[in-house]
This record gives sequence, structure tokens and C-alpha cells, in this order.
Amino acid sequence: MSKASSPPPAEAAARLRAEIEQHNVRYYVHDEPSITDAEYDALMRELQALEDEHPELVTPDSPTQRVGAAPLAEFGSVRHAVPMLSLGNAFAEDDVTDFDKRVSDTLRGAGLLGPAEAPRYFCELKLDGLAISLRYEDGVLVQAATRGDGQTGEDVTANIRTIKAIPLKLKGDVPRVLEVRGEVLMNRAEFEKLNTRQAARGEKVFVNPRNAAAGSLRQLDPRITAQRPLRFFAYSWGEVQGLARTTSDRFDEPVPGAAREVSTLPHDTHGEMLDWLASLGLPVNVRYNHKAEGAAGLMAFYERIGALRADLPYDIDGVVYKVDSLPAQRVLGFVSRAPRWALAHKFPAEEATTELLDIEVQVGRTGAITPVARLKPVFVGGVTVTNATLHNEDEIRRKDVRIGDTVVVRRAGDVIPEVVGPVLEKRPEGAALFVMPKACPVCGSAIEKLEDEAIARCTGGLFCGAQRKQTLLHAAGRKALDIEGLGEKVVDQLVDNGWVKSLADLYGLNAIKLATLDRMGQKSAENLVAAIQAARKPALGRLLFALGIRHVGETTARDIARHFGDIQRIMDADEEALLAVPDVGPVVAGSIHRFFAEPHNREIIAALAEKGVHPEAEAAPEGTELAGKTFVLTGTMPTWTREEATRHIQAAGGKVSGSVSKKTAYVVAGDDAGSKLTKAQELGVAILDEDGLKALLGMA
Repeated sequence: MSKASSPPPAEAAARLRAEIEQHNVRYYVHDEPSITDAEYDALMRELQALEDEHPELVTPDSPTQRVGAAPLAEFGSVRHAVPMLSLGNAFAEDDVTDFDKRVSDTLRGAGLLGPAEAPRYFCELKLDGLAISLRYEDGVLVQAATRGDGQTGEDVTANIRTIKAIPLKLKGDVPRVLEVRGEVLMNRAEFEKLNTRQAARGEKVFVNPRNAAAGSLRQLDPRITAQRPLRFFAYSWGEVQGLARTTSDRFDEPVPGAAREVSTLPHDTHGEMLDWLASLGLPVNVRYNHKAEGAAGLMAFYERIGALRADLPYDIDGVVYKVDSLPAQRVLGFVSRAPRWALAHKFPAEEATTELLDIEVQVGRTGAITPVARLKPVFVGGVTVTNATLHNEDEIRRKDVRIGDTVVVRRAGDVIPEVVGPVLEKRPEGAALFVMPKACPVCGSAIEKLEDEAIARCTGGLFCGAQRKQTLLHAAGRKALDIEGLGEKVVDQLVDNGWVKSLADLYGLNAIKLATLDRMGQKSAENLVAAIQAARKPALGRLLFALGIRHVGETTARDIARHFGDIQRIMDADEEALLAVPDVGPVVAGSIHRFFAEPHNREIIAALAEKGVHPEAEAAPEGTELAGKTFVLTGTMPTWTREEATRHIQAAGGKVSGSVSKKTAYVVAGDDAGSKLTKAQELGVAILDEDGLKALLGMA
């Protein structure tokens, strides 16, 4: 069968222009992007390649000949004195090498670069926000405009004036006219808070920080913009008038489309110019700006920033390379829509769209139930993604994500991929809502979600296979059964080999079998078995804490043990009986009651008894002055660890809490004591050092 013929070049070009313009309007005008950056870049590359092959198809209104979209009718128009041009893009190392070679060849031909010299570049982050031009006259901000189509932008002066990062008046020796170019953006953490507020009010939530920044800046009501956490970084300049001439004559030719009046600049390099802008009081991203030589230096910067990308407070989608010498920039010149002396090197796309095939749940080590999106494979952030987190059921409802949707998937560095939201116009009929299952997919235990919590959890606890390793590690801890030698690597092998499926199975292990584990010799195996055997008669409070019941800490477990005196009585207690224990509230009582209402957990307790595990009752010390008194430990003591101090206090009938309140009897403060000591002083709580505590305990 013959392959379908491609449309004529003119028809293909017209189709691409119409599609790109439609996306420009959706993004720049309506703040509602329907495709990702990667898809948009692919369309632009396709049109550029077609026009390169057929130059006769290039039209003045082609997206390749301008930047962005037309201004909103509601805003006034601003004609840029110097055009706000775009940058050529690099997506691979070869693109960077070719760029460096073109620069080198041109500058050597002009006598600005020696035979063995490499070009010097100024490297910056490619901020993912909204490009803005600020016009200062005699140091006073008089106008601000968006990039628009590169020649004409939207007048957003009133909104820009609300951004605290942008000075309304410059300082120092200011020029008569200064146009500053930069980026308005929003930090990720502030973006998340904004979206949370928007959702709580039932208002529009934004797809990403850039979309939020653009939407905030292009509000018709500046009062709304003033409430948005916008930031700004300056990275270039446009028209500059009224300074003494200090640059070389070679730089004095106006750029294409600029006003005929010649601009004069105070410095000869891009880096020095940014330092100058900073000296005037403008925010410049000096922390990450960098100078490099040759293609190798550019790639080293790209790799370094790529490794830092996920940890930055704001989004970037690449880095920018600029020839540092301004005279050299003039020699290199411009093409129709971009300078030949600069290049934007983009990172692999962090967002892409794909089909949401299904939503399943996964059980974490602590029983947390996390919905996971099963996706049609998509390449994003440098890897092929098939799964992505949806966080929790409430988040799915907030984003209105449904099975069958086309969704936007985001991946930043090593961060777990997440579903950002659906593309609503592509939603198919019958797209299904997600319903949280009632039973754990691993062990069949009930799934519960408390009213004041976002996360649903499996109640299987001791029984659930997904929680098994975490349960064993917790139970072996010093404050629980204190089984020395039962560390993470040993637990991993015991569970992975299928030797231990519950806490009770630990007590059936023998040294011969354990000695076959990796890095486990005969002596270590014997020591581990001895430690397990020593834990056959733990204090009841330690066993209760070892069970890993939510909200039940070491002190609470001991209080409950002392109150009931027997594991069976605790298992049979209803919430009302549990509330009779001092300091046990409804949350703790409900958690304990639900834990023991699960048949699987009762079976584990029975299995422990069959293995000879019989906890010893804990009687509260009577007749001591410290019985029932609450202590708080803070700082580092000279000789005792916190665990040792806690053990001695509890042996005397006292309690140890993590926070200071009016009920606190004593605060024991060591070196580097912090806010707890300050609060104790404010409340008038008695403060002891280690010697004072020992004296109080009769151990001095």
C-alpha cells in the first residue's frame, strides 16, 4: 500500500501558522494553554524547517517572524523603542557546538578573536516567566509593557507597579532614559499557596507558575495583581539615552527596528552591564550568572544547572548563552527574529501530555494509600514515564482528573512524575471518576480516611505485606522491643526471602538459617537470635508501642499499659474505656480501637503468644514525688542521652513530652537548648540541668 501523500508545502505552512497562532492566543491572551512547551516547540521547528526549505512561503505575519501574540484589546499598546527579539534554541550538544563555531569563525574573521582563543560567553538561567520591558525616565518608572509580538506590547504599568521587587525609582547616577528587560515569575512554593487559596475560594487554579505569573500580571484590576506573589529579574536592556559615551564606536549602530537616536552604554560587556543595572537597584540573578569560554565551558554550565534545576525555588526551562563582549555582539548581528550572539539551550521537556489509562492505588510503608496514574508511555524530563503520582483522593477531585482524560504530566529532575491536570477540551465521553477502594489491595484490610486528614490508610498494620518492613524496623527499635542487630539490610532480606511475614515470625528464626544471609556471619546470627529471645518478655508498654499503632507514642503506650495492665484488656477496650486513660484523647482512643477491631491484627497478637511472647505488666510507681509529672528534654546533656534520661524519669513514674505547656512540671535543659527553654521561661516552668535532674531522681 502506498503512503498517503503529504499536503503541498503552502497548505502545510498555512495549517501550521493557523495552529500556532491559535495556541499563542490561548496562552498569551486567555492564559489557558492547551499544549505543552515541547509540543509548541515541535510545531515551531516544523514550520521553521518548511520555510527554510521554501523561502518563498515566508510571510511577514508568520509566527517565525515575530514573538508571542497580539496585545489584549483591554490594555493600551506600547511600541518598543528597541524590539524585544526572541532567541534561537538549542536542544542538543551539537547545536551548542555549531553555535560556538559560527561565533568563533565570525569573530576571527573580524579580527576580534585570536587563532587559539575561545569566545567568552555570559551564561544565565532561562527563567520560565513572562518577559517584560520597564521604561525609566530620569530614574523614575513611567511605563511597563509585555513582549507582545516583539514590536508592540501591552501596557501593564499599573500592574507592574504593584510588584515589590521592581523599584519605582532607581538610585545612583541614572540615565535620562533606560529600558530594562527582564522576567516576571513566581516561586514554586508561593505558586502552590496561591493555588490552594484559589481552590478554597472556588476560583481558577493555574497550570504552572509561569501561567500564574502571566495571568496575575495581565489582570485588569491591579488590586488583584498586588495580592499575587510576583518576582522579577532583570537580564538585558533596550533603549538607553543620556549617558556619557564610554563604549567602542563599533557598538554604536542601532539594532534592526530601533529608534534612530543612538544609545550609549556605560560598559563594553554584558556582564558589566548587568552589574550596572544591579547598582541602580534592579534585581539581577547574580547567584547563578556565570562566565565561560568555548563550547566546553557552555556545556559544563548546562550540566551544572541541570543538576541544580529541581532544587531551584523557581522554574527554568533551560539556560541562555550570550557573547559577553558588546562590540563582538554588534559584529555578529541579527537574523530576522533573533540575535546571532545568543542562544537558548533548553532542557528536556518537563511537561508533556498523554492519556490517563487507569488510576490504581499503591500502599506505602506506613500504610498510606496513594493513587497512581497509569499512563500511556510518554517521554518527559529525559525519561519515558508510564506512572505518575496523584497524591491523594482530595487532590484528584480538586484537579478534576478522570480516567480516560488527556492529562499534562510533569517531571522535574529526580522528582516523582505527577499529573498536573486534565486537558478538558480533549475529555472523552464517559471519562470515569476515581473511587477510592474500601479494602487494601495488598492485604484486604479496611482502608480508612479520617475527616481531618487528606491521606487514606490501610488498617492492616502488622499484617499488611506492604508495611511489613517498616513494621519490623519500628518494632525492633530501642524504645520498642530493642532487638539489637535487626537493621534495615537484615529486615530487607528476611522479608524478601519470605522468611518473616509478621512480627511473630521473628521468634521462629534460628542462627543456622540467619547465617546464610548476606554479611551475616555465624556469631552475628547467634547474637541476633539471642536479642530476639530476650524480647520474649517485653514490658507491656514496649510491646504496645512496638505494634506501630497510629498516634500511639512511647509515653502514651506506657500510660495505657499501666492503666489496663493486660494486652487482652486493651484489645477489648472500647473508645470510652480508652478515654479514661490520662492524656488519651478521642484521636488516640479511636486509632487504638480501630487497630484492634481489625481481625488480622488480633491474629498477630495471638501468634505472638503462641511463640512464647508474654508481655509483663507495668505497675505505675507509687509513693514517688514524680509520679504523673511531665518533663520536657531540650538540648544536649553532658553524660546522659535523651533516651537514658527518659528511661530514668519514667522509672520514677514521670512522663516525658515533646512540647512545653502549662502542664509541664520541669524542663531539663542541656547545651544548645532552643525554643522549648524560651517557652519554659515565659510560662514560669521549673528548669533543671542534668545534675538537677539527677538530684531530683535521687541519683546525685
